[in-house]
Amino acid sequence: MSSDARDAVGDYKAGWHDPEQATVRFDAGLSEQVVRDISELKGEPEWMTDIRVKAYHHFMARPMPTWGSTELLNSIDFDKICYFLRSGDGTKGEWDEVPEDIKNTFDRLGIPDAEKKWLGGVTAQYESETIYHSIREDLESQGVIFLDMDAGLREYPEIVKKYFCSIIPYQDNKFSALNTAVWSGGSFLYVPKGVHVELPVQAYFRINSENMGQFERTLIVAEEGSSVSYIEGCSAPTYSTDSLHSAVVELIAMPGASIRYTTIQNWSNNVYNLVTKRAVAHENSTIEWVDANVGSKLTMKYPAIILKGEGAHGEVISVAYSGEGMHQDAGAKVHHLASNTTSKILSKSISKDGGRGSYRGMVTVSKKADNCKVNVVCDALILDEKSRSDTYPTMEIKNSSCRCEHEASVSKVSDDQIFYLMSRGHSEDEALALIVNGFFEPFVRELPMEYAVELNKLMALEMEGSIG
Repeated sequence: MSSDARDAVGDYKAGWHDPEQATVRFDAGLSEQVVRDISELKGEPEWMTDIRVKAYHHFMARPMPTWGSTELLNSIDFDKICYFLRSGDGTKGEWDEVPEDIKNTFDRLGIPDAEKKWLGGVTAQYESETIYHSIREDLESQGVIFLDMDAGLREYPEIVKKYFCSIIPYQDNKFSALNTAVWSGGSFLYVPKGVHVELPVQAYFRINSENMGQFERTLIVAEEGSSVSYIEGCSAPTYSTDSLHSAVVELIAMPGASIRYTTIQNWSNNVYNLVTKRAVAHENSTIEWVDANVGSKLTMKYPAIILKGEGAHGEVISVAYSGEGMHQDAGAKVHHLASNTTSKILSKSISKDGGRGSYRGMVTVSKKADNCKVNVVCDALILDEKSRSDTYPTMEIKNSSCRCEHEASVSKVSDDQIFYLMSRGHSEDEALALIVNGFFEPFVRELPMEYAVELNKLMALEMEGSIG
């Protein structure tokens, strides 16, 4: 990498990019014909094309959101975005078959090493489509289906049709409509009744080209009494122009099932990260969102859980880091529709160098939902006078038997804390890193060891030079 490129990338270690080697690249801009061309190129059934077209028209008719970071949202130029780009000639099942330049990218990101060490399966998406996919043979023998979403639609159309848009309809919001119109790639994961996937499966999403839009679609169904853990990572190069990432994720946990969905997103600060994630938890099931947001120009993401069955439990544990030129508008939503349901939301944010962190949350308890328990904790750490933190909590409790707890704190690193740690032999930067790691510890302990180590390294890089 040249010195000029290194200066542009700065401390963002995933900010390099490869020369574009597109085999199919659509011209920038969005139209109904673009939507139809994507569907035709993929050989999709007519019902999917129809949904795409309806979603496109809803996207065009629906105004931009009037809340959140409206100035940044309104600066998105949809006519400059490329909505489909294919690199390579299809998904490979062997790593050696992946094109050399793409393979080198994922080698540098550590994906093959992670797979060899401990993963149950892995899928890697580059631009609009999955370029590599594998699953452990023992999982396949138990009936576990883990495919990229395009392959899932081809091979299991009846399952996809049953659940696609069942939790997040395209009419839900402007960006769910956009995703439904132009979606490509993502993961399809189906776990049969009573099967426990002991090792996590992983997906990694990489944007490489300039002015690129990535619109993966993920659907996970865990049948009765089953369990699975899914982990995804994301990154993109640093460019002077903007890219758009707008994903949709739908999770369905049947009675007694358990799904944990972990995300570590490390976007460059030229990416708009606008994501819709929602899960439904049936009787005695558990849904957990574990969500880390580092980087991006603007993130708007609020993982949601609908506690539909009695005894269901939901957790959202999230951290967000906002540096210079970044706004992390993130949070959680939990809807208690059934009795004896429980939920926990833990949100941690750090703002530095003029960054802005916002917690935006909603908890609702329906009138018919008796004996529910709700716990919400929002903590923010501000590292300098230029930075900002906001909290927008909403609670609608319609049943008096609910036990609801909410606490929030905003703090800064004190001179006494720094002095104490320096008196024990640490430098200023080391002292700050220790404080930050301690602040994030409730989140980090929820991660597999390899991811916890990587997140701590990432935060240490972000904290360099924060003092003085």
